[in-house]
Amino acid sequence: MRKPFLDNLRYSIVLLVILYHVFYLFNSVGVITNVDIPGIPVLDAVLYVLYPWFMVTLFVISGICARYSLQKQTNKEFLKSKVRRQLVPSIAIILIIGWTSGWVTGQYADMFGTNSNAIPGFAKYLIWSLSGIGVLWFLHELFLADLVLVLIRKIDRKDTLWQLGGKANIVVLCLLVFALWGSAQILNTPVIEIYRNGIYIFAFLVGYCIFSHEHIQELLAKWAPVLLSVTGILAVVYTITYWEENYSSMSNLKSFLTNAYAWFACLAVLGAGKRWMDKGTKFTRYMASRSFGFYVLHYPLLALGAWVMDKLLHLPVWSMYLLLPIAAAVLLPPLVAIIKRIPVLRTLVLGE
Repeated sequence: MRKPFLDNLRYSIVLLVILYHVFYLFNSVGVITNVDIPGIPVLDAVLYVLYPWFMVTLFVISGICARYSLQKQTNKEFLKSKVRRQLVPSIAIILIIGWTSGWVTGQYADMFGTNSNAIPGFAKYLIWSLSGIGVLWFLHELFLADLVLVLIRKIDRKDTLWQLGGKANIVVLCLLVFALWGSAQILNTPVIEIYRNGIYIFAFLVGYCIFSHEHIQELLAKWAPVLLSVTGILAVVYTITYWEENYSSMSNLKSFLTNAYAWFACLAVLGAGKRWMDKGTKFTRYMASRSFGFYVLHYPLLALGAWVMDKLLHLPVWSMYLLLPIAAAVLLPPLVAIIKRIPVLRTLVLGE
C-alpha cells in the first residue's frame, strides 16, 4: 500500500535532517561535531526547533510502512529485505565513505597523540571508520525495531495490538505523550547516547499499531490546524526554556517539555502531511526514490565540505551556512545517480 503523503513526509524530513546538520556543525551549545568552527549563536534556533521531533517522526513513519510491507510479506521475507536495505548499508557505508568523517575529526582533534606516525595506516582507517558512524545509527536502530516487531508478531498472532490501536481517538492520541515521555527514560545506551532504544522503538511500534490505520490518519488530518498551533507554541516555549543549553543532553531529552514538543510535532506533521501532501508528482516520486541515498551520503559530504571551506579556502563561517546546503543540493543527486549505475555500490550503499 503506497501512500504519497508518507513518501513526501519522508523526503521532506530528510531534507530537514540535511539542513539540521549544516547548522549542527557550527553549533554554539556544546554538541560535539567533527569540526571545530565557531558558528553564529542565534542560528542555533534552527537546531532547537528541529532536533526533538524529526527523528521520532521518521521512526513513526517507518512503523507505518512496516505494517504495509507485512501485509504483503512474511516475517522472514520482511527481515531479509531489511538486512539488505538497512543492515548491509549501515556497515558498508562506514567502511566505504563514513571513514572520511572520522578523518575530518582528526584534522581538528589529536586522535592519535604524539605517536601518530607509528600507528599503521589501516589501524587509523579503522578508527576513522568507527568515528564516522554519523547518521547511520538510524539504520542500526531501525533494524533493531524491525527485530522487536517480528518478535511481537510471533507472540501476537491474532493481531490484537493492531486492532486495539485502531480504537484510538484524538484524546488517546494526545495522551500518548505520557507513554512517549516514559519511553524516553529507558533503554538509553551509555556513552553513545544517540542510541535511544526506548523512545525510538516505541515510536516505531505506535506507527505500526496505531498510525497505520487509515481512519487514524484522517483524524489527524482533521485536527492538523489545531495540532500545528499547539506545536508552534511548544516550539517557542521549548526553545526559550533550553536556549544556550545542550539540546542533545540526556537530561534535556528526558524532560517532559522536550517529549511533549516531540510528540505534538509528530502528530501535527502526520496530520498536515495527510491533509495537504497526499498526492504524487514526477518530482515527489523522484525525491522519494532518492531520499535514502541523500540521507546516508549527506553527512560525510557536509563534513568534508566544511573542512575544505575552513582549512583550504579560509571562508568566513557565515558563508558556510549558505554554501554547504548549495553544495549538498548540487552534489548529492549526481552522486546517488552514479552509485545507482554501479551494481556493487548500489547494493552496498543503497541496499537495492
